[in-house]
Amino acid sequence: MKDADGLRHPWPDPPAEGEATRIADGILWLRLPLPMALDHVNIFALDDGASWTLIDTGLASDRSRAIWETLLSGPLAGKPVGRVIGTHHHPDHIGLAGWFHGRGAELWMPRTAYLMARMLTLDEQEVWPEETLAFYRSTGMPRAFYEARSKERPFNFADTVMPLPLGFRRIVEGEVIGIGGRDWTVRMGGGHAPEHATFWRDDLVIGGDQLLPGISPNIGVYPTEPEADPLSDWFDACARLAPHATDDQLVLPGHKLPYRGLPKRIEQLAENHVGALARLEDHLAEPRTVADCLPPLFLREIGPKEYGLALVEALAHCLHLWHAGRARRWKDGDVWMWQAVG
Repeated sequence: MKDADGLRHPWPDPPAEGEATRIADGILWLRLPLPMALDHVNIFALDDGASWTLIDTGLASDRSRAIWETLLSGPLAGKPVGRVIGTHHHPDHIGLAGWFHGRGAELWMPRTAYLMARMLTLDEQEVWPEETLAFYRSTGMPRAFYEARSKERPFNFADTVMPLPLGFRRIVEGEVIGIGGRDWTVRMGGGHAPEHATFWRDDLVIGGDQLLPGISPNIGVYPTEPEADPLSDWFDACARLAPHATDDQLVLPGHKLPYRGLPKRIEQLAENHVGALARLEDHLAEPRTVADCLPPLFLREIGPKEYGLALVEALAHCLHLWHAGRARRWKDGDVWMWQAVG
């Protein structure tokens, strides 16, 4: 099957809940549900002989654990999980890493990903800190939305991520790791997460959220680093990974369907943001808040469930222009105003 972006999808349909699709000898594709608009995450199980290595785990929830029990006794043939490899620190990817560790699995992750996840799971908040509320006010978030959000309990990593072990095995750029009877070269991405591991062979790439088909991963700025420039990290990662991509590699992504056509996809993943930045720069001919910048960036109506992620991505684009000297900003009361330079 070929899609509108020119990518080729060998499997038009994902595995059903509790089932698996064989990708290659010793590699199974599994899928776990998510309670959000992007309603699933892909998991890949690689056969190490006496045990399995999992690439990512899904969120921690009763439903996820029940699905895993079905998978472990069914498609995974009753063999234990000996290792979990977390591609990056987001909850849908490492939510059950601690659960598997409690059942005997080792945890392998990039160092920054592990430290971010462990820090955030230990930082539980019942009410919004003033620092976070000030961050949202500074974006020009509409008053009604701000007031509603400020009265809600904040989302905590610990809501959907099991406690992580004290120790882990670090994976680093350029090392070769044996998984499922194959050797894989680790190549780090960035932008969507501060450190995102991808795994490469001549014929296969485990891409996580760094190399998604059909959608671009969220690239946002958060109160933990309010002047970050993750778009520069994204562009740098695309440039680093592109020379290793070939048209025939089968890419196993964190969401959506496996695909071929990686060189074109990496080009698209960079160019999508180049185009968005050009539209934003035109929009900033007049002073705007970050909240004013959603229409030219997303070219569609943003609903309440998407608003938070859209807002932090709009901030990332404004900050990228600012860091590059293409925009200036100043405070008007609590709110940052942004305007293109020249």
